Formats: sequence, C-alpha cells, structure tokens
Amino acid sequence: PQLKKADQPSASFEFGASTSSQINSQTLATMSCLPYPTFLQRPTQTSTTKSLSAAGRARIHPLTCPGRSSAGDDDKDSGSTATTKSEAQAEYQAIISKCIEQSQVDDSDKSNKENAKLRKKYMKEGVAMASSYLTETLGLDVSIVDVEIVLNIDSIIETDGCLASCFLDAGCAYVVIRAKEEQEDTGGGLAKALTACDATRVPRGRLVLHCKSGISSEIVDQMGEISSRVGTVSVQITDPVSSTRVDWNDIPKLDDVKCVVQLSMSDKTSDEDLIKSVAALSKFIGENKGSITLVDPTAEQLGLCYAACMKTDRPDGLYTTVVCTRSNEALGLVYSSKESIIAALQCGRGVYYSRSRNGLWRKGDTSGHYQTLHRFDADCDGDALRFTVTQNGDDIKAFCHLNTLTCWGEPKGVRHLEGTLAQRLKDAPPGSYTKRLFDDDQLLRDKLVEEAQELSEAETKQHVAEELADVLYFAMVRAAKAGVSIDDAVSELDKRARKVTRRKGDSKDFRIAAGEKILGKKG
Repeated sequence: PQLKKADQPSASFEFGASTSSQINSQTLATMSCLPYPTFLQRPTQTSTTKSLSAAGRARIHPLTCPGRSSAGDDDKDSGSTATTKSEAQAEYQAIISKCIEQSQVDDSDKSNKENAKLRKKYMKEGVAMASSYLTETLGLDVSIVDVEIVLNIDSIIETDGCLASCFLDAGCAYVVIRAKEEQEDTGGGLAKALTACDATRVPRGRLVLHCKSGISSEIVDQMGEISSRVGTVSVQITDPVSSTRVDWNDIPKLDDVKCVVQLSMSDKTSDEDLIKSVAALSKFIGENKGSITLVDPTAEQLGLCYAACMKTDRPDGLYTTVVCTRSNEALGLVYSSKESIIAALQCGRGVYYSRSRNGLWRKGDTSGHYQTLHRFDADCDGDALRFTVTQNGDDIKAFCHLNTLTCWGEPKGVRHLEGTLAQRLKDAPPGSYTKRLFDDDQLLRDKLVEEAQELSEAETKQHVAEELADVLYFAMVRAAKAGVSIDDAVSELDKRARKVTRRKGDSKDFRIAAGEKILGKKG
C-alpha cells in the first residue's frame, strides 16, 4: 500500500479553530472515530474516576502507569499512588522475567517432552501473572474492553516475542510496539521495531507501531514494510495546543492500515480547545480508519470529547441510548446527555438523563437495582449509544420499573432458565427435580456426562437440538449452584477469543476413561 497524498488536506490545522475552513467536507466520513484514554502517569481507577476504560478501549504504558489507586485521588505524586506505581512496575517486570524463562527453554526438539512441558508451564504462569496484572492491579475488564499494552522493543526481543503473546493470551486486544526515543532520530528505532514485530509471530492486526517522533521520511519510505507487519500506525502529537498547528500530512492514510493519534494535553490546554480539536481530528481520520487516544484525561475531558465526536438531531441535544447485557440483550431504551456520560465514567455505573426529572438519573439510587457499567459504544452513524451493563439487585435484578429484567417483559430461553434456577436455589417447591440436582453432587455429575454423551451421538438436526437443550439445562444447574451466570460464561468466551496461543486440543484419555466409568455404572 502507498500513502495517498492526494487524498490528504494540504493545509495545516489550527487546534481550537473552526473546522469548516480547515478540512474539505468531501473528506469527512459519515461516522467519526471516538476517543479513548491512554494511562501514562495517572491511575487507571480512583474513587472519583472509576471507569474511564468504559469508553471501550484503553492504552496502558506499564513502565509508568501506577495501576489503580486505593487512596482514590488523581494526584500522581501522592504517597499512596507512588507506592502503587512501584508495586505495579515490579509486577510488570516479574512478567518479563517469566517470559524470559519461557524463551530460554528450547522446545525445537519435539521428542524432548520435558522441555515442551517446562516451556508450557512457564507460558501458563506468565499468562496467569499478566491476567492478574491487567484485572487486579489495573482493574481492567479485558473480556470487554479493548486493552492496548505498550511494550518496548528490547523487552520483546529479549523474550523472543513471548512477552507479546503473553499479554494477548491474557486478554489484551493489541500490542503497541514503540522504539526507544533516542533511536528514532537516527533511524535505528524503525529497523529494530520491525525486528520486534517479526519476533512476536502474531497476526499483524494485533500489532500497533507507535511513532513517538511523528511520521519521518524514513517511515513513509518504509510504509510497505511496516504495513506488512502491523495493522495500525500510532502517531504521537505532544502539546498540540501550545504548538498550535499540526501538519495533517504527518498522519498516514493507507488502504489497509489504520491510524491512532495519541494526543497529549498541555497544562495550558483549555477544555474548549481540546474538544474542538478532537472533534476535527475525529472527522479527518474518518469512519473505521482509526482512533484518537487522550493521554491521562479527566472524566470530564474524555466525556466531552466523546460527545463532541457524536451527533444528534434532537432539539434537546440528548443521545438515544440502548442499555444491554453482556450478551447484547436489550434491557431498555433511555437517553444520555454530556453530563450523564461524564457521570458514568466517574462512578462506573449506569447513569442516564431523565427527561421527566430534567436531570441525571443514577439507576439504582432509589430502587437498589443499580448497574455495573462495562463499556459504552456509539452506533455506525454516531447518533446513538449502547451501554453494556450488568443489572444488579438484592431482591431481583430488574431494569424496568415493573420489576422485570427488561422493559419488554419477562425474558425467554436461556435467560429465563437462569432466572428459574436462581429461584429454585432459594426456594424450590416440593418434589423439584432441580432441587434434587442441587443437593446431589453425584447425580448432577452423572447427568452431565450422560447428556453430553447423548449429544455426541445425536444425528438429526432435531435430535441434536433436543440433546443440546438437555446439556444446557444440566450445565446451567451446575453453574447456578456455583454462582456462575450466563454473563460470566460470555466473559470467559470473549477472553478466549483474544488468545493467539492455541492448544492442540486432543482428547484426554483419563477424562474419557472417567466418563466411560460413569456411563458403564449407569448401564
């Protein structure tokens, strides 16, 4: 792919200025790209800003990001945050050390099963450490938030690429590769970055090349080599408002490579100028061509910039919002304002705008049926929002004021079965077979094995559907007994979809033997 310079505006753009005179309207796409946070120095969570990652994507700089603050303040110089930062960095370095151990085990000789087992052991330990770092230390839900982890070249090469696959297997969506800053000006950084890309041995769509010093002539000349290795090029714009102008030709426009602009804010940057700048940049990058990430934003900055990249034709300026479960089941239709988006980012809950009350509606403050916010997204036209939440409640989990889960009445299918099982677990009627399964571990285990075997032997479409329904029932009884929900299973599936390391998946003889023993006993 070649740079399409003819498609790029020739003029520079002044930050904070009106966009109409700066960007030709013919270059604008129907949907703007949307901003997300980069955590460089600030904590990923505090007591006053709990869910910036709910913007759907987050970039992490592990060498400087302090993790989530237990003290609950945003001051990166506070004593508590400094301690957390030190612990987070030590944890990250331990992951690198484990990946080095893995890379030093030679498993090229397939007949050496001991080395293969040892390398697998180190790999699993590294992934477990990385998973704990992402979910516990950083407080990120990697099953639903697209997490980008920024790794330096030396660490990737030193671990023979194991560090990259480790974090992807732990749930990260992308690995961002950046050269050492002092090497970029001499040109050595790019060559070494391409070597690091090759060392990862992961699909190019999972790699981002970060150009800290901008798009140099060497990078333009090597764009063919770059685009064969990565799916996204990341450009850093430092202190944009104080420098006032950015050459749009520095931002690559490629057929099959997306662009992310990492935007740093000066202390002198006004929110008004930042919002105008992000909105203009969003339109320039265009639909499905890239994104903008704001370095260490406040909830207000991120929320206002996000809203500025959307549109609404409503006279009250509100955004139509669909509230969904982790399984994309619609709970209800509400409205969001700029203020409610900011409030949701701050508290990590479902917060909307109530037209009847003419103010913020924090779902659950009155009813107790509050929502845990996982992420929000704009639709393809950029004029509607989707909030993905977990509906909570001590008595019942109800979104609707009629005390049903959804505003369209009682759920059907698997969700209805989940609710029935939860009720049986608390208060089952006399003679309940489900209650019997809850109370008899051996019976439940035997039925799971039996129904799975019948499913494996079913031949017709109808028979497969019937046996699948049986397996689902008994599996959900087992899940309900263990306190596992449908959304928990969806979360696990989504995390597995991000893995790049795949097992052979052969059957386990000892499991087959155990199953046959159960079936033989029943026969």
